[in-house]
Amino acid sequence: MLALALLRRVVRAVARIYRQARYQFSARRFVADCLLVVLGIAGVSLLIAVLHLYPRVRNISILYLLVVLALAVWRGRVAAIVAAIGAFLIFDLLFIPPLYTLTVSDPSEWLALGIFLIVAVIAGTLAANLREQAQEARWRAREATLLYEFARMLAAEPDLERLLPKVAGRLREAFPAMRGCVFLVPEGGSLVACGAAGEMEVPAGQERVVATAQKWVLEHGQPVVLAGTEQAGSGRYVPYLRLPLRWRSAGRSIRLLPLLVGERAVGVLQVVEEPRAGSVRGGDLGADRQERLLRGYLDQIALGIERARLRREEVRAEVLQRTDQLRSALLSSISHDLRTPLASIKAAAGSLQQRDVLWDDEARREFVGAIEREADRLNRLVSNLLDMSRIEAGVLHPDKEWYSLGELIQEVLDRLAPALEGRAVTIMVPPDLPPVPLDYLQIDQVLTNLVENAVHYTEPGTPIEVTVERSGGEVLVRVADRGPGIPPQDLERIFDKFYRVGPGGLPGAGPRVQGSGLGLAVARGLVEAHGGRIWAANRPGGGAILTFTLPVA
Repeated sequence: MLALALLRRVVRAVARIYRQARYQFSARRFVADCLLVVLGIAGVSLLIAVLHLYPRVRNISILYLLVVLALAVWRGRVAAIVAAIGAFLIFDLLFIPPLYTLTVSDPSEWLALGIFLIVAVIAGTLAANLREQAQEARWRAREATLLYEFARMLAAEPDLERLLPKVAGRLREAFPAMRGCVFLVPEGGSLVACGAAGEMEVPAGQERVVATAQKWVLEHGQPVVLAGTEQAGSGRYVPYLRLPLRWRSAGRSIRLLPLLVGERAVGVLQVVEEPRAGSVRGGDLGADRQERLLRGYLDQIALGIERARLRREEVRAEVLQRTDQLRSALLSSISHDLRTPLASIKAAAGSLQQRDVLWDDEARREFVGAIEREADRLNRLVSNLLDMSRIEAGVLHPDKEWYSLGELIQEVLDRLAPALEGRAVTIMVPPDLPPVPLDYLQIDQVLTNLVENAVHYTEPGTPIEVTVERSGGEVLVRVADRGPGIPPQDLERIFDKFYRVGPGGLPGAGPRVQGSGLGLAVARGLVEAHGGRIWAANRPGGGAILTFTLPVA
């Protein structure tokens, strides 16, 4: 009984040593360790016997310490302890009288052998500890390098749809045991596959089981392994999956891992594993170290998914904020401009409807003219709004035909004659200017907006010039005035939506500045739709020049 108890304690001690050293037992490694121990002890014993070193050198057993230390550094703690015990027994059998027995006649030899065994075990353990610490440092350095490279890859690609396929491929390369992997991200109440690599076949007829397990992992944040057997009594949800024979023979399984940010799962990684395939490339990491590295990868992936989600929410919030700002700007900009012509039309129409007043023909013509002018003004405002919405939606496509620019300019000025009354308007068009491909209605709108802008921002009676010239493969059209000009800081901004130069910037046109701030923005959109450019500049001597180009061909 005492011998059995002692044997049990020895087995437990050896098992504890194996666990502490994280030693992965395999028959091949065990046989290799035994062969090395036998060769080392046999070599030292042969050396002592051939040279007759014992008993001439009483402490010659210290040579065995070299074997113990070498095996401790090379193979680890277990090999060193086995070598120490083997050296103790061999030295006693071969060199301590009586020979070839474990009996020791001299008590001093027992003391020497005991001290040798203790020193050998301690030295081997210390050397193995140093080896394991150095190996652990190398492993941690390798893990840190892999995680750093992985973090750099995540930071370099902010787009989740392009990032996850790359990450899946990287995991597939780093962990050969993964025959395939796919990321599942919640979207619209369901899990959507965003990136896959390798073999992701699901056994026929088991799609519902896998889908149910995926949802459970996302909701509870706990991993699930689908290996074809039920795990009863664990208190956890483990669905039964019937795997094909070729999967069972290869030891494959489907593993579902949650991507956690804190306690909340932001996605699921579905992995088809085949443990026999190997370990992490670029470093001989054990199973537990592979798990630790994989957890580090998954933590970073989860943070990347969370960052992408927060980025989408930020963009969505910014879009909503800008939409609110645009809506407010639109209402504040056009409310007065819509109300003014409507009020004028209503007043003129109401006056014409009065039965107790007899209006003469001239008064009726004035009322009708006012209604017509304000209706045209209202029509231009609505046209600008519609054109702006079409420009922003990207559905504005010019219907080009060949037209004479001179005739188009003249028609625009004739239509705007009431607004240009009292002004000297100069038109300069080269007589040999060929027809230009353009959308007649759109360029008509551009010229109308530019001329009206000159009218609004100049004093009555100031001249306006419209000039056209050919420059290379394009035609330049300029609308120039002699007003107060444009402040330098506003030369680019005047083409923005709802932007109007304030009275402070234009002292000569202070109270007369009207409009919704859409005319020049619409003009820019229409010109750019034709493939041209538009810009503003100040004239020497005072005034502004608005220029746009149209390609000739």
